[in-house]
Parts: sequence; C-alpha cells; structure tokens
Amino acid sequence: MSKPIRVLVAKVGLDGHDRGAKVIATALRDAGMEVIYTGLRQTPEMVVKTALQEDVDVIGISILSGAHNTVFPRIIELMKENEMEGVLLIGGGIIPDDDSKNLNTQGVARLFPPGTSTDEIVEYIKGKISA
Repeated sequence: MSKPIRVLVAKVGLDGHDRGAKVIATALRDAGMEVIYTGLRQTPEMVVKTALQEDVDVIGISILSGAHNTVFPRIIELMKENEMEGVLLIGGGIIPDDDSKNLNTQGVARLFPPGTSTDEIVEYIKGKISA
C-alpha cells in the first residue's frame, strides 16, 4: 500500500481571504491526500518550517494579496536552504500572466488561476508526485 500524498496548504501574509484555500484543502483531502492547513497570516519561514516538520510532498500557497513576487521567491530561497528539492511548490490566486511565467522560471511548478477546477489541481498533483 502506498503512502498518501502529503500537502501543506498555506495563506501567507496579510491576505485574510481563505475560503478558496479551504475549498482546495477539502478537495485534496477528499481525493485521498493528507492535508495540513496552516491557517491565515503565515510567513514564508513558518510555511517552510511546517513543511519540513510535516514531511510534505507538496506546498500549496493561496495568495490574493498581490505579494506573490515577494512571497514565492522567499519560499523558494528557504526551500533551497533546507534542501527541499523534492517538494513540489504550487500556488493559486490572482497572479498576472507575466508574473506567473517569471515565478515558474524561478521554481514555482504551477500557478492555478481563479476558476480552475479542483479536479484539475488534484490530477496535476497526482501526476507530478507519481512521476
């Protein structure tokens, strides 16, 4: 029996809108994944520390505050410092296309825009982790 995929879902910064993160967390759980939801107002340092402690396969960041160009590079930096190359970093929220492309080149595997189906997110994670 294989172990379930472990996913950390986090809200970083002062963004207080967590409904979407909770919907995603529930969908991932319903798909058989183990989900750790950190709650609101996390720092990149808190997210990476929790990801290390929980031995996750995936970090998913929900961000609507516009701070994506600060948050994701800091998380990537911390992941590199902690030798977390095997952990998939994904995100979702209001992120302009040009910023998404830039963040992808820096190390964010995929950014899901508003309206993405939960099935698409589940299948993406399963495909990447099983590969």
